Amino acid sequence: MTIRKSITALSLSAISLFAAVDYAAEGKLWWSHIQFLADDKLEGRAAGTEGYRKAAAYVAGQFERLGLKPGGVSGYEQPVKFETRALVEAESGLALVQGDRVEALVPGQEATLSARGDKAGEITAPTVFVGYGLKIPEANYDDLAGLDLKGKIAVYVNAPGPAQVSGNVKSHYSSGGERWATLKRAGAIGIATIANPRVPIPTPGGDTPAAGRGGRGGRGGAPAAQPSFVLAAPDLRETGGLQVAVTIARGGGEKFFAGSGHTYDEILKAAAANEPLKGFNLSVQLRAKSAFTSGSVEAPNVVAVLPGSDPKLKDEYVVFSCHLDHLGIGRPVNGDALYNGAMDNASGVASVLEVARLFHDSGVKPKRSLIFVTVTAEEKGELGSWYFSAHPTGIGGKEISPKQIVADINLDMFLPLYKLKVLEVQGLAESSLGDVVRLAAKEEGVDVQTDREPEQNRFIRSDQYSFIKRGIPALAFKFGYEFGSPEEKTRLEWVKNIYHKPADDLNQPVDAESAAKFDRIIFGLMRRVADDPARPHWNDDSFFKRFAK
Repeated sequence: MTIRKSITALSLSAISLFAAVDYAAEGKLWWSHIQFLADDKLEGRAAGTEGYRKAAAYVAGQFERLGLKPGGVSGYEQPVKFETRALVEAESGLALVQGDRVEALVPGQEATLSARGDKAGEITAPTVFVGYGLKIPEANYDDLAGLDLKGKIAVYVNAPGPAQVSGNVKSHYSSGGERWATLKRAGAIGIATIANPRVPIPTPGGDTPAAGRGGRGGRGGAPAAQPSFVLAAPDLRETGGLQVAVTIARGGGEKFFAGSGHTYDEILKAAAANEPLKGFNLSVQLRAKSAFTSGSVEAPNVVAVLPGSDPKLKDEYVVFSCHLDHLGIGRPVNGDALYNGAMDNASGVASVLEVARLFHDSGVKPKRSLIFVTVTAEEKGELGSWYFSAHPTGIGGKEISPKQIVADINLDMFLPLYKLKVLEVQGLAESSLGDVVRLAAKEEGVDVQTDREPEQNRFIRSDQYSFIKRGIPALAFKFGYEFGSPEEKTRLEWVKNIYHKPADDLNQPVDAESAAKFDRIIFGLMRRVADDPARPHWNDDSFFKRFAK
């Protein structure tokens, strides 16, 4: 190591190691942002609503206060346009047809029709069970082998798939866009999904997850009456050709399998054990009658830039991202219909603002430029990040190439529910960023671990995946735990009782001091990536290396 590099390393370490850090005070600053963003007055920050606009204005104001350069076309805002579609429930419905018998399905209790389908009117089509609906050439695995899907509706379990296929390979192919592309190539005109039995469903209803970009399957949440969103830009849509999309509820599962020689419980049991699922024709046809209203909505990403200080590196960018939106007003739970989204994801937005403040207050001048972006419509299928990854912007809203982005660090409900002893890092073993985050965490006395629940596919279930598919190395995070520990119980109970429910509000217990320590780790990670002369790279054995251009 040269003398110059040694001095730089020591000075960087001094920022966190030798300066007295008041985590309590920094935790209060972090919490103050959440108090604004998760207040009832913002009505859950659903994309396209007045509450979301207030949240975007707040973030833009904080960026301006910290001296960051505007990165939007209009100040700090990058407009994102959507087309919306909402079902007219009185004129829509589902039924199963078997011979001369037509049996209507009870909405919500037996099956839910999504407005994501391209075609209004009535469709009646045969149904085929296709297992997990996966075709994975790398593993010589094909759920569709021997099945005729032309003009039919594919019924599948929205789960990762068999245990013998590696997690990251399954994660990619089970994402919403990839799965539908596979089924569409095989001739399917629609989908009917069965929720992953290994993933808790906090509340019934919600849009059909498999039709979205990231396949946030089983997440539940707001009622199906909420409009579906697609990006107005046709070239960024991944659901073309999807005529009908349905979610099968527990109460209706057996009806879909009646007369097939198989039972719904048999399918759920095998899927819960990650066993292979052999496809077969079902005996029922699905009749879907849909009427919907269409509209348009604009909801901005909020973008700010800290310019790099090195003439050779300042035109490369490290992106720090999180989503600003939540579910808005939805189905009441215990009389409360307002989904505040304190942890999901006002917490991530607060950390983006706090890390930006740490750069401002410390006077650290990163060599590469930093982009701070809070994206829209994550809850609609990671749409805001997909748009930004296709059209990233630098200072003044000037579009840059995705190739200029060297890394994405993404936050989505990192869950500071207890003391930070170990940090769970999604993507830890995928790229050289894993080594960097280990150093940053060690600087704060924190260990790191891989994803504790790989079957939930979290690495492809939030906004980092929009960047990964552009070939950009990325990381995402949760507070970690050891199996069998009180921390594990706390997190699992939060997912069961609070996640995507109105209870995710300002009244839940949160460890703000540990959140402040987490912010310091991200600050250290960002400055290291920004200052390293070498770009981050995918590891040779990483599945995601294929996306690098």
